[in-house]
Amino acid sequence: MKRVVITGMGAITPLGNSVNEFWENILAGKSAACPITKFDTSKFKTNFACEVKDFNIEEYIDKKEIKKYDLFTQYAIAATDQAIKDAGLDFTQMDEIDRYDVGVIWATGNGGISTFENQLKEFNGGDGTPRFSPYFIPKMIVDIAAGVISIRHQLYGPNYCTVSACASSNTAIISAFDTIRLGKARIMIAGGSEAAITEASVGGFNSAQALSKNNENPQQASRPFDVERDGFVMGEGAGALILEDLESALKRGATIHAELVGGAMAADAYHLTGTHPEGLGAVLGMSKAIKEAGITAKDIDYINAHATSTGIGDISELVGIKKVFGDLPVAISGTKSMTGHLLGAAGAIESIISVLSVKNDVIPATINTVNLDEAIPEGLNIILGNPVYQKVNYVLNNTFGFGGHTATSLFKKYVE
Repeated sequence: MKRVVITGMGAITPLGNSVNEFWENILAGKSAACPITKFDTSKFKTNFACEVKDFNIEEYIDKKEIKKYDLFTQYAIAATDQAIKDAGLDFTQMDEIDRYDVGVIWATGNGGISTFENQLKEFNGGDGTPRFSPYFIPKMIVDIAAGVISIRHQLYGPNYCTVSACASSNTAIISAFDTIRLGKARIMIAGGSEAAITEASVGGFNSAQALSKNNENPQQASRPFDVERDGFVMGEGAGALILEDLESALKRGATIHAELVGGAMAADAYHLTGTHPEGLGAVLGMSKAIKEAGITAKDIDYINAHATSTGIGDISELVGIKKVFGDLPVAISGTKSMTGHLLGAAGAIESIISVLSVKNDVIPATINTVNLDEAIPEGLNIILGNPVYQKVNYVLNNTFGFGGHTATSLFKKYVE
């Protein structure tokens, strides 16, 4: 099958609105958590999140166009524009036939949830007359970001949305990988976006006992693996990757950031919201991705763990890692300690971290974690406090979603 490489990346995140700024803050160990500014949180159990800051969509689209797009689509537009520029692609120079070889698979878990909330508030606050915006449906539906990206750049290849909760954007990347390997496209834009810091999302996750309520100390609230963790910290933003057939990338002289060599999806088939206590889905995803890459567990240098800072979730993943890796000293870290949990976009920004890890030979740390949970299996190499600079050839990126969804991607340092 065809080799697939990463030639472009773009990021709109709570830690910065470019890949470089995002990466610098990851290595600096900064927390993006801050008080929520999007709505009045005085009656909510949680009043903080990891919001995107200083985002200006007018840098990417005309002011008149903004009303057409929910914030999750705006984030998608910005991140993909960055990735296309990073890849050195100019689609205007491609003829129509070539653009049939370029597709988009874009993920989200919640789509235009703020649009949905706002329109229903207006309806319920009125006299019952259905006065809805003509943009309501196209702003809200989950597939619209993928469609907008293709329309914006006149791309005629495979185009759809993946929705698998917090595994959504990793699922999109794996699906794009498979599309290129099977020869159904030459270039794919893949990633995900989320803009779910809303009253309904925060209230709903609070009711599910999923969010941290450490309102007194929000910057230390996301603490994967720590015995005092009390839930995840919500984040928002987008991550975009350009996946390309190696032959195509070499022919046009593209800069190659890394190679994608494996991707696997599985299911816990266990519980609506909880992960399997024995890490069943994690074991399947990691094992299948490693097998697909034609390597063994001992070749993996680093695992960017899903690590949401939730009690059951953190432990089940580490149990799964222990089953796959045994006593091998593979490095493990949870970068959601810095970014918060971007839900459907988490896998995309963590794929960017994984790519930069193999490209720059550095393993980001888990911040905020002080006292490791005693339930964690012994012998695991969890990186705490500061990044570790060492040779990194292979990185696994784990993502898991409500409903038991599992997606694991495997990135490799590019070698000709």
